[in-house]
Amino acid sequence: MQINRVSASDIDKQHYELVVIGSGFGSSFFLNEALKHIQGRALIIEWGDFHSWDWQIQNQQSSLILPESTYDNPGEKPWNTTIALGGGMNCWFSQTPRLHPSDFATRSLYGVAHDWPLSYDDLEPYYCQAEQIMSIAGDPDMARVLPRSQPFPQPPHKGSTIDMLMKEAMPDHHFIMPTGRARVATGTRGVCCANATCNLCPVNAKFTAENGFADLFIHPQVDVCLKTEVRTLEYEGNSIKAAALRGEEGEFRVYGDVFVLGANAIQSPAILLRSDLDHGDTGRGLHEQVGANVEVFLDGLGNFDGSTITTGLNYALYDGEFRKDHSACLVYFENRWPYGLRPEPGRWNQLLPLMVVTEDLPNPDSRVLIDPATGDAVIDYKGESDYGLKGVQYGLDNLEKLLAPLPVESIHYREKRLTESHVQGTLRMGQADDGSVVDGRMLHHRMRNLVVVGTATYPSCSPANPSLTAAALSIRAANLLYG
Repeated sequence: MQINRVSASDIDKQHYELVVIGSGFGSSFFLNEALKHIQGRALIIEWGDFHSWDWQIQNQQSSLILPESTYDNPGEKPWNTTIALGGGMNCWFSQTPRLHPSDFATRSLYGVAHDWPLSYDDLEPYYCQAEQIMSIAGDPDMARVLPRSQPFPQPPHKGSTIDMLMKEAMPDHHFIMPTGRARVATGTRGVCCANATCNLCPVNAKFTAENGFADLFIHPQVDVCLKTEVRTLEYEGNSIKAAALRGEEGEFRVYGDVFVLGANAIQSPAILLRSDLDHGDTGRGLHEQVGANVEVFLDGLGNFDGSTITTGLNYALYDGEFRKDHSACLVYFENRWPYGLRPEPGRWNQLLPLMVVTEDLPNPDSRVLIDPATGDAVIDYKGESDYGLKGVQYGLDNLEKLLAPLPVESIHYREKRLTESHVQGTLRMGQADDGSVVDGRMLHHRMRNLVVVGTATYPSCSPANPSLTAAALSIRAANLLYG
């Protein structure tokens, strides 16, 4: 892929109409939409480098920068990010469920977490737009739970025999997983081969920055500055004026009219804190989902005949008054065998791996801090909430009932999931006087030419994968700013 590369020294003291910090879902989808409106030049600043798909496959990694090298983490829990052009679009598994309508109003409905300053209906047309850009393959029956105004761009992947039994018994709750993994080949992507290595897709089937946004990085209005870290933002009054950079050749400064901050939920707050922009709960509320792995032994029914890594999503335990007491629960039906196949003769595939994933309550004491000596990010995480852990137990306790349509022999809890690799919170959106950092337009409450994008802005946690929502929010934010 060709890129309009510039060095940090090339752009020193230059002025751009739009300066975009980071290049993951939030940043790239915002810039893609903004280019329909702006007249001047735009700049992408990315700490990592560009690593082509074939380089990633050959080297079995998405970046040369280890995420743990970019922050100090005294705790055991990993916080996975990808520091490279395209950010998480390189390594994601491309699961793309929408958030549930209730996820946007958990405070109003259930008295927990924070309401979002927008509704599902506000975001719905932008969900459709993001799905079109990524050619999402999805189950039209999902509209029973997640209303939609347009069909999925691609048909759903093939579910397993188990999924078909579950859908027949629970048509309002069991669906084929929507994904950014192609069911039908596109001009730049192959068809998913279901080999369960989605983080490094060997057939280039999933949506990535390289196969989906190549035109963005060669656009005549766009410069791309790689291997350059943004250390601080400089401001006057209520406007950001410049970004201070640290590149391979030294330290530089670039000026702009509008700045978009989409580094990730660790580095974005770190940039603001280093800049003495600690408005509201900046850096606070670091969180992600809580999950557990389960294996179900089946009696006479085989599995693993689906066409992608995760075939089914079950919403039977997702929403209800119980969320006042414990979290929602989403059950993922897997088309892989993380703990091996069954050893009994003739029963190797009579096995159903499940992921039980629940929301967690963002804790303001779980936060990103700055090391006063180095200025680098430090993670101070206080652990999962009782609310989230009770949700996991709720899911485990109800599995036998949920799986009643299947010939279940036994259910085996395997382990707590160490991470979902969905770093969220730290720059939550909300109302101006509620401690939030950005408003419903994703504009910083104090710096009115600073747009904050990505999962850092999430006021609450959903059991669902967050990337599609980050993309839709960015498209909406660009439309509101420029439309």
